[in-house]
Amino acid sequence: MSFIMPKYHHPDFSEERFRNAPDAKYETAEKDGVAPEGYHSTSMYPEYFKINGKWILAEESRMDSSVVLRDGDRLDVVENRNIKKGDQVILGRTEKGEEGIYMHCTGFQEDGAELEDQFVFRQGRSRETAFARDYDKLFDLLRHEREHGNILWVMGPAFAFDADARAAMQALIENGYANGLLAGNALATHDLEGALLHTALGQDIYTQKSQVNGHYNHLDVINKVRRSGSIPAFIQDYNIDNGIIYSCVKQDVPFVLTGSIRDDGPLPEVIADVYEGQTKMRELVKNCTTIICLATMLHTIAAGNMTPSFRVMPDGEVRPLYLYAVDADEFVVNKLLDRGSLSATTIVANVQDFITLVARGLGVMRQPNQ
Repeated sequence: MSFIMPKYHHPDFSEERFRNAPDAKYETAEKDGVAPEGYHSTSMYPEYFKINGKWILAEESRMDSSVVLRDGDRLDVVENRNIKKGDQVILGRTEKGEEGIYMHCTGFQEDGAELEDQFVFRQGRSRETAFARDYDKLFDLLRHEREHGNILWVMGPAFAFDADARAAMQALIENGYANGLLAGNALATHDLEGALLHTALGQDIYTQKSQVNGHYNHLDVINKVRRSGSIPAFIQDYNIDNGIIYSCVKQDVPFVLTGSIRDDGPLPEVIADVYEGQTKMRELVKNCTTIICLATMLHTIAAGNMTPSFRVMPDGEVRPLYLYAVDADEFVVNKLLDRGSLSATTIVANVQDFITLVARGLGVMRQPNQ
């Protein structure tokens, strides 16, 4: 089974409703960080704006941002906090062409895709949902993306608590199935604790046996990393040779660690300023073509809000941006699904089992050092 990229169907702008639509209006911002009244707020869907009689796609869209017209015909999607005085900000609150703005929600939808019978069981995603086909499609997608795309992982700390899960993720990184990682202080801390001491929160990551004074282990690791000055320096100083963060450093896979109020330490690379962290996260998001969010509700929602449902490639092709959310809690995955993204796939599963299944499905799983 090989992966087939869905074809994008552009709107037919020769239709009368598009030809008769007015140009989009704009107003000049009067103050840094403040949008004019009536600004248009973007979504995760492709949105077109009529400028000087021509419909133009805002190529790098995301939720809850404004559109700035530059150089007469270029559209930049900008967070309101990053608007500068003098920016020409698009206005309009309708999205069907009435104000020169059109949101295209069905660009990847095939004819006849809708089910006529509206009474069906299991329309949501739950533990009772059959996920076998989702896994097969994911395997095909990841093989395609390794050669042609960019895979971004968003990870909670659950992986660091299990030997097999750490080994599976390490194998995926080493075999080219990761182009970036978004996480918090906890994932990196406990993964490095596992690498140095074979524990997570003081409990052996294979036997689950608690160690004497094990509650100090993650704090000691943070202290050692801070003494080394950086994660790469710690890896070198302590001859670390395993784990998720180790593999990212070894394979030169960029990672962004953002902090929270709960952080211990934190590690030197953890970004404490939330807006700086958001900007750094967005730098990785804007390059990805597939994003997989695993066992972290807050990071999943944050990443999901800055991720569009499409990507415009260098050759001008418009393709889906695939977004997966995996969690043992149905509430978490359905909260993301409620965003309405065309390409969001949710799987209710223990993420430790999920990642080992993916690694085995891709033929890269190796037995960890127990």
